[in-house]
Amino acid sequence: MRRFMIIALALLLASTASAATVDGLKIHSASAGSGRTTLVFVHGWTCDSTSWAAQVPALAKKYRVLTLDLPGHGKSDSPKDGKFSMDLFARAVEAVRAEAGTDKIVLVGHSMGAPVIRQYAHLYPERVAGLVAVDGPLDVRPFAAAELPPGFPPPLTGPEGRAARENMIRSMFIPETPPALQEHILKMMLAAPEATAVGAMNSMFDPAIRWSDVVRAPALTVYAGTANVPDPAATKELYPNHDATQLKGTGHFLMMEKPEEFNRLLAGFLDKIDF
Repeated sequence: MRRFMIIALALLLASTASAATVDGLKIHSASAGSGRTTLVFVHGWTCDSTSWAAQVPALAKKYRVLTLDLPGHGKSDSPKDGKFSMDLFARAVEAVRAEAGTDKIVLVGHSMGAPVIRQYAHLYPERVAGLVAVDGPLDVRPFAAAELPPGFPPPLTGPEGRAARENMIRSMFIPETPPALQEHILKMMLAAPEATAVGAMNSMFDPAIRWSDVVRAPALTVYAGTANVPDPAATKELYPNHDATQLKGTGHFLMMEKPEEFNRLLAGFLDKIDF
């Protein structure tokens, strides 16, 4: 944990914070580094931008790196009506891009962040130079309600809901996940408001986001060691230029568990993109 905190402090010192807005909501974001290529890191369900503390200092040596807290997460404002959607999340990303004044971006999304960047590519295809999903789905067509296991997603409100959230989070770890990292992730995710947990979860299973439009930008999925990798041919139906790899010996938070290996995989993908 001490090492993680040192990295997080370096991220804070190296970044400049700003506040884009979407629908009147202030969106907390930060920028680090410089370069012709801009990366935008998008965190997962009930997480925040500190999820990428081990990526920003490393990638900012060569690229401009933007991070943000999605609406209702971290230091960003929450919708007063409690309504969350993938459109709202994608438009928050666009607000950060526009404020930064960058043209095209490579989007990196962890977990729920993967359908967020997918929705961004649907709404703003001209802005997408590449997509990287980190143990999350770029193809959300299988998210049909009939295919979900019984009892999922579980109720997330009240004391039982909080316990369900904690159980879900703990299921994302493996025995090798350092205890200090587990506690850090638990604290981060359980700090998100109940309304965020419910609204963001529902947004992932919204039938309105099951687009079948083809995204021709280069795409990569980095799966955790625990993941069941889907049929590559199905993914290529929507992403003809998609590759996938699996980082062995990791749980769901692979970029935090094996940051150096993850950063090398990401850098290798970026080197292949023609900007």
